[in-house]
Amino acid sequence: MADLSMTYCGVHFPNPLILPSGIAQDIPKDHERAINAGAGGITTKSITIEPREGNPLPRVCRYEQGFLNSVGLRGPGLDKGKILIEDFIKASPVPVIVSVFAVSIKDFERFAYELCPLKPAFFELNLSCPNVEDEYGACLATGMESSAQVVKAVKKISSNIPVLAKLTPNVSNIANVAKACEAAGADGIVAINTVGPGMVIDIKQKKPILGAKRGGVSGPAIKPITIRCVYDIYEAVKIPIIGMGGITSWQDAVEVMMAGATLIGVGSAIYFKGINVFTEIKNGISQYMDAEHVTSLKELVGIAHSI
Repeated sequence: MADLSMTYCGVHFPNPLILPSGIAQDIPKDHERAINAGAGGITTKSITIEPREGNPLPRVCRYEQGFLNSVGLRGPGLDKGKILIEDFIKASPVPVIVSVFAVSIKDFERFAYELCPLKPAFFELNLSCPNVEDEYGACLATGMESSAQVVKAVKKISSNIPVLAKLTPNVSNIANVAKACEAAGADGIVAINTVGPGMVIDIKQKKPILGAKRGGVSGPAIKPITIRCVYDIYEAVKIPIIGMGGITSWQDAVEVMMAGATLIGVGSAIYFKGINVFTEIKNGISQYMDAEHVTSLKELVGIAHSI
């Protein structure tokens, strides 16, 4: 049987598949379901300083090649979220990545001060949420300097907790943003957040389906963008990458690892195939490794750059 375990920033994962931020809404119920289904790691939904109701309903719609979502960072806020996250970290048998969203360095620093004592495996700095631009303007990850400033500030506080920068594909050169984050001290890169925003119109109702009209695009249609972004980032930085966006099969998982990802986010595939997609992908990767005489997943990471 192939060994699917991976080490990322010194943290051991039983397998490379993680639940990305925003897929599971309820802590701990939905996160526990993903663990029981075989996820090797969990990213909590991005929390904000203040509670948020999110965007107007409907917040998610499906189209032929994927989904649009405009949840709008709906959540309980830091005070309540901190309690839920602390309990979940203590109970989780797999590494927990705590994702946070803010639009100011001061608020990111507050997250670091308040969440460090909980000892999460990682901090994910969500610099790239596309669903709140009407409120907050362009996301921080659209700028090299703005991204680097947040990373640098959090790294001063996070001590030995690795800091991950989650980036947007909606830039002309994502590799340059990744390089700026690395130079500022980021321990890893998460790529990518959703593409867009996009829109779907109900031709009978003659209006956009989503309550917020626009939403981030995810699902199989964006996978080639994910592969290209991960490939470009891998060539630009030395820190490891978590690749996500449109990964729905074991073939997709192998492909994004060959592009340069060490860990793989599996998100919208849950809506297409059900929660057991984690087991399906793990089994497929294992069979592929046996057939190709691959003894360690490390052999696959970035291999497309050397052939």
